[in-house]
Amino acid sequence: MGATFEDFKFNRQILNAIDDAGYDEPTPIQQKAIPPILNGQDVMGIAQTGTGKTAAYVLPIIMRLKYAQGENPRALIVAPTRELAMQIEENIRAFAKYTDLRVVTLYGGLGPKTQIEQVSKGVDIIVATLGRFMDIYLAGHLVMKQLQVLVLDEADKMMDMGFMPQINRILEVVPRKRQNLLFSATMSDKVHQLSANFLEYPTIIEVTPQATPAQTIEQRLYYVPNVKTKINLLKYLLDNTEDIKKLMLFCKTRTVAEDVYKFLARKYSEQEVRVLHANKGQNTRINSMNAFKNDEVKILVSTDVAARGIDVNGVSHVINFDVPFVTEDYVHRIGRTGRALQLGEAITFCTPAEEYYLGKIEKLIRQSIPVFDVPADVFVEQTSFEERQEQAREIDLQKRKENPEFKGAFHEKKTLNQRKKFDAAKAKANPNSKAAKERAKKPFRKKR
Repeated sequence: MGATFEDFKFNRQILNAIDDAGYDEPTPIQQKAIPPILNGQDVMGIAQTGTGKTAAYVLPIIMRLKYAQGENPRALIVAPTRELAMQIEENIRAFAKYTDLRVVTLYGGLGPKTQIEQVSKGVDIIVATLGRFMDIYLAGHLVMKQLQVLVLDEADKMMDMGFMPQINRILEVVPRKRQNLLFSATMSDKVHQLSANFLEYPTIIEVTPQATPAQTIEQRLYYVPNVKTKINLLKYLLDNTEDIKKLMLFCKTRTVAEDVYKFLARKYSEQEVRVLHANKGQNTRINSMNAFKNDEVKILVSTDVAARGIDVNGVSHVINFDVPFVTEDYVHRIGRTGRALQLGEAITFCTPAEEYYLGKIEKLIRQSIPVFDVPADVFVEQTSFEERQEQAREIDLQKRKENPEFKGAFHEKKTLNQRKKFDAAKAKANPNSKAAKERAKKPFRKKR
């Protein structure tokens, strides 16, 4: 008999809400994290997206707070993006539905007036992005003296986005005596540094080997020469893969995301495709996300930052139109499929300039991604001169990262020509030298 939520001694209100949400048994992260969190310990959880980590900290917080009390927040959950903050709020409302606990979510993109009004009515749990929390706190609308629990979710993404100074500011304004919880998909050096500043003798919980994709995800890799071939391959896969029920398509920049979206919208009609990136207004992003969640839209094109915190069931496929520059983002991206023990497929397109990042990803996930041949029916385009130059520059940049002494491909070619001229001069000066003998072996080429 497996573990059940009854084992955690949750009260009846919480157990009824868990039943209503349709959860039968706790996931591995919930089994390991809930007891120490209920016990008041600091916890560091390493768990990839889609493992049920939000409920792992939300349920014990609801159990600890029990009912509405006072005017000021007793729990603060900090998230890197507004989408994740909204997702956490949704979880809290679902699990706290039979309590009178008050939750307010603070994030940018909207004027703060409504959020300030909500806080002033009294609040038990605040979910917030870093910038908006500090804005409202510094304006004098938040009193943090009663805070009991502080959670940092997706800490690795906060570190990637350079939020360490804002986190340190929050730590200065909350009470020293509190319970701290930190969750991250990966354990980078920066996350390690943050945990040392933030946690007191934490219980460390790692539910899977660090940054390994879920076992339910089948991964595929296609090597392609250029962007146009990526588009042709994408079109082929969409036309010839019957089991694509719901697709998330990731691009490295908002420009690429917008271009791919326009191509798909022309081909499949705008009713089937939406796009998410930072240039889109807040309401447009919320509407796109909801349409995708509610199965009104089949394809969601997105950048990494815009997609953080999107918890959508039933995503059958993820396509990495571009290989991500931030290695850990690969794990986050493909974790959008294969959730809750469902099977999923993650497909990656890789150009010569992206092979460097692919190597780093395979090192991180400790496995090689199976390579598939580009189907014969896919037209492989010639790489334009401009794109070839861009790829060469990118490869030079990567080589410099690995070896600061590297001077670039152009410099290498120039050095080779100089070497040849030097050898020719040497041979002329000394006919018995090694260089002269080497030159004598080569066939004589007459100048035109």
